[in-house]
Amino acid sequence: MPRSSWKGYLKLSLVSCAVALYNATSASERVSFNTLNRKTGNRLKQQMLDAVTEEPIDPVDRVKGYQVAKGQCVMVEDDDLEALKIDSTRMIDIETFVPESEVDQLYFDGSYYMAPDDAVAEEAFAVIRDAMTRKKVVGIGRVVLSRRERMLMLQPRDKGIIATTLRYAYEVRQDAEYFGGISDMKLPKELLDIAELIIDRKSAHFEPEKYTDRYEEAVVSLLKAKQAGQEFTVAEAPAPNKVVNIMDALKRSLEAEGAGAAAARLPKAASKKPAAAAKTAAKPKAKKAR
Repeated sequence: MPRSSWKGYLKLSLVSCAVALYNATSASERVSFNTLNRKTGNRLKQQMLDAVTEEPIDPVDRVKGYQVAKGQCVMVEDDDLEALKIDSTRMIDIETFVPESEVDQLYFDGSYYMAPDDAVAEEAFAVIRDAMTRKKVVGIGRVVLSRRERMLMLQPRDKGIIATTLRYAYEVRQDAEYFGGISDMKLPKELLDIAELIIDRKSAHFEPEKYTDRYEEAVVSLLKAKQAGQEFTVAEAPAPNKVVNIMDALKRSLEAEGAGAAAARLPKAASKKPAAAAKTAAKPKAKKAR
């Protein structure tokens, strides 16, 4: 069984059960680098120095501090922080239930698997899980993780629950700051019709296993080449051409996706008359001589 990140209790009103949280994601497979001395190739060690005396400080003499005024700090011991046992340190109290669609994905942070911590807890856990499933809602509670209280969204998943930490409102920037300057545009129906056909051709089910980190793969290839004393380069992709005519670009895209026949069935946009022809058509007929 994987090692848990947190253990405590899940509580719904007067019903509670022992639960554990397990990290749902892992970064252990990523390539990590050490910092080396370029001249010797030896790894470097970091030292903590006193800002005034410039003397190295032993780990036992290091302590957290909070600056309350210039040159004046309050020391905070680890024991002081460990003593802050607020309710959510050991208890996830479900405070409210909301439709999942109301929780904006911008607030999503980290994900955990929540499971009963012992056999006795399984019945109460199942009642809370299945009731949320039947009501089609998610639970919102709070939990202390890494010395910080986090909002937590609880979502039934198979026989367990996905616990997703949520960002606070002050951590999420409002989109108006970035989208407010975008112009409102009335797009021609023909453009959207072709774009929708392209989307249809590229539509599929989400299969995350089909995607790999290509940059990570390139880094691994680079490391293997360096280890073998070989050169390794990746050809830089050319910048896309500037789109001058969106309609032409969409039609070419449709053909590239193998939907040329579908493009032929689209209604053709009305072609503009040449300027000379337009002037001729607009000129009134001459009156017949009497």
